[in-house]
Amino acid sequence: MAALPLRSKQKSNEPNPAKKIPLNFAAEFVLLAIFLGLTFHHKSQTHPKLVLICYCFMMFLMIDILIALSSSIAKILVGLELEPPSNEPYLSTSLQDFWGKRWNLTVTNTLRLTIYNPVRSALSEVVGKKWALRFAVLATFIVSGLMHELIFYYVNGVSPSWEMTWFFVLHGLCVMVEIGVKRAVKDTWRLPWFVSGPLTVGFVVATAFGLFFPPIVRNGADERVLEEIGSCYDFLKDKMLQLPNFVGHFR
Repeated sequence: MAALPLRSKQKSNEPNPAKKIPLNFAAEFVLLAIFLGLTFHHKSQTHPKLVLICYCFMMFLMIDILIALSSSIAKILVGLELEPPSNEPYLSTSLQDFWGKRWNLTVTNTLRLTIYNPVRSALSEVVGKKWALRFAVLATFIVSGLMHELIFYYVNGVSPSWEMTWFFVLHGLCVMVEIGVKRAVKDTWRLPWFVSGPLTVGFVVATAFGLFFPPIVRNGADERVLEEIGSCYDFLKDKMLQLPNFVGHFR
């Protein structure tokens, strides 16, 4: 378990906040099936921007479902409950909220311990606590961008285009600005959630369209993933159809 990108759920005395838009496993599975069907069977007839929107939803749903399955297996085998991979990122009200508290929490916690905390601690005596925090944020996003470039290189064997790195650098800079603005205005002025929410999610999606997804689509990585999912589906379907015959042998 220690070698896997999973974290056991920590006990807390604080009550868990109620979810505003709960998505259970069944609902997520149905939504994933809809998006997979749209992109797998109708991609050529679908507008490219709509396909990218489907990719955004599919990325969230696949991560959530896979970790949910892993958590269920771990709980059955060893009684260990895992932390959820995300916390409703579609309800984010700021970039800080999205990256720090809602999206891909396993990676977020890992980067916090390995990059953010050490960099902030090392720079506090050099540039002061205020700027150390901001530089630590930027360093964390830079490392995340380089990690994504490395993963993409291993998967595709294509030289980095650095678009993914710039995606994370851009978000790191925006989070730095966001921290500064929040400290300047404090609680005297704050956008309502129904304004800041769509702005946040819209910014993430728009920048992903421009920087994160282009190298994936350009090199055909999305097509290969869809083909592998299709092959996996066909394999499982064949095994399910064979199940009655298999059970019949024991009667």
